[in-house]
Amino acid sequence: MEPTLTDGQLILIRYGARARPGALVVVALPPDAMGQTRPLAVKRLTRYEADGRAWIESDNQSASGRVDSWTVGPVPADSIVAVALIPRWRRRGSGH
Repeated sequence: MEPTLTDGQLILIRYGARARPGALVVVALPPDAMGQTRPLAVKRLTRYEADGRAWIESDNQSASGRVDSWTVGPVPADSIVAVALIPRWRRRGSGH
């Protein structure tokens, strides 16, 4: 999900939150061509289709091997398992 997220960056996961277009979401991707289960992934929800499926995209469209709706099509809305939040940590005493 670079440039939005970097490797090792902490995110907060909010299970049960309503995912809105534009949000980062944790999604269960469909199995690969060999039927192997893929790990959960963080993607951007761009829209819901009229049939209730979700269109999810990687923020880095030039990444090789990316898996998103451009490669697997829209995913069932219930594949979205949580909303991912990027915490904006404040240091104590920063006054902000």
